Amino acid sequence: MAIDTAIPFQPVAIAVLTVSDTRTPGTDKSGDVLADRITQAGHHLIDRAIVSDDIDNIAAQIKRWSSDEQIDAIITTGGTGLTGRDVTPEALTLIMDKPIEGFGEAFRWMSYQKIGTSAMQSRAMAGVVNGVYVFALPGSPSACRDGWDELLSLQLDIRHKPCNFVEIMPRLLEQGIGGRNG
Repeated sequence: MAIDTAIPFQPVAIAVLTVSDTRTPGTDKSGDVLADRITQAGHHLIDRAIVSDDIDNIAAQIKRWSSDEQIDAIITTGGTGLTGRDVTPEALTLIMDKPIEGFGEAFRWMSYQKIGTSAMQSRAMAGVVNGVYVFALPGSPSACRDGWDELLSLQLDIRHKPCNFVEIMPRLLEQGIGGRNG
């Protein structure tokens, strides 16, 4: 893994969605972690919102953002655990065109190195909705830090080699999958 400094950095337009019944803009530490890291990396934070732990609300916000030509990726935080109110994976599964299985696997592997077997309680996942990447992270600030620092900061950087998510963005809607160009 390396950053090829001969390639110019290309900022990605990202929206952050916090899924919670209790957080407010003033108490959303996980959303703050993501917003700070996104902007510090040189990417564009296009929008940020908080929605309740409700499948319809989560899916509606993701669909709204995935229809916005300005947004390339959405990162959610919260709702990926095992309790009855944790429904972010169910909402994403209902609307995604393609899953990105490796993201959840990589997140749990990375987490296992830090928290051991507790990592299996995470249902972190990712997929493509309407040609837009959607990454669902757990709701803790440490999980957001780890997910960004060790996975997303690299895959959302076009300079990352041997490959990255950015270089294939223009091809996400090939073969009539649907969405903006399909």
